[in-house]
Amino acid sequence: MSTKNIVPRADGEGSLGTAAKRWGDVQSKKVTSEGEVSAGSITSTGAITGASVTVDGKDIKSTLLASNAGAHNGIFRGKYLGNALTEAQSAAIQAGTFEDLYIGDYWTINDVDYVIVAFDYYYNAGDTACTTHHAVVVPRNPLYNAQMNSTNVVTGAYVGSAMYTTNLNTAKNTIQSAFGSTHLLTIRQLFQNSVAEGGYENSVGEWYDATVWLMNEFNVYGGLVWKNAYAGTNWRGNYTIDNSQYPGFALDPTMIHTPSRNAYWLRDVASSGTFADVNGIGNCSRHNASYSLGVRPAFCIK
Repeated sequence: MSTKNIVPRADGEGSLGTAAKRWGDVQSKKVTSEGEVSAGSITSTGAITGASVTVDGKDIKSTLLASNAGAHNGIFRGKYLGNALTEAQSAAIQAGTFEDLYIGDYWTINDVDYVIVAFDYYYNAGDTACTTHHAVVVPRNPLYNAQMNSTNVVTGAYVGSAMYTTNLNTAKNTIQSAFGSTHLLTIRQLFQNSVAEGGYENSVGEWYDATVWLMNEFNVYGGLVWKNAYAGTNWRGNYTIDNSQYPGFALDPTMIHTPSRNAYWLRDVASSGTFADVNGIGNCSRHNASYSLGVRPAFCIK
């Protein structure tokens, strides 16, 4: 990158190469190594244009920011990405560079905002390791309301619920229609499939193929609130790969409680007749399994 010094003079002007301009103009001008000053931005052989910074034709973000999940998980941007996942966006995800994609960025498809909340959260996790780079996406608001079970029981925990077997199907169809089946990533998830200790303690569970699923308390809060709350010290069933908060909820906690202020289900058993949920007013809650609350699932795209 070529540079030349600006030499201030007593009359308030300075020189840059062969050009001399008033110092007060520089902030709103374009300064080049050849001495040009014009409206716009500052450049060496590249340019600064709005939020885009380039040096020698390269985006300076690529120099200062690593092109990987760790870097992109630490920046909340919240940019509108369009009304469909583009091939360029898909390629950036599959390459693991996540170029021009950040936490909080979203697509609006059929009036639903789909928000990126994590990158490569499940990478190398699972009884069969996930080795596909991915973005974790959650709708900004629940897609619809449904019951966990038709009565206030938690038999079979999450896997045994009507939500898992039937009531999540509409969400799966909606998400597949929005992103296409080729862009949805199926991962191996450790889901609870039984309860013990009076019907409120989650079992360890088993591994299942999963494409769309309800979040758990770890995903949203970063810790447990209601899950196993009545199980004393015998906390089985906490051995999940969903064991930390999605970056989207950490960087912008307002995403935990939705703009629509609808309560939505989490998959954790809270007691003998209740599952955990996020209340419409934002607090950690639990409701009877027969309540009809929001369905706000997570899924991975590639």
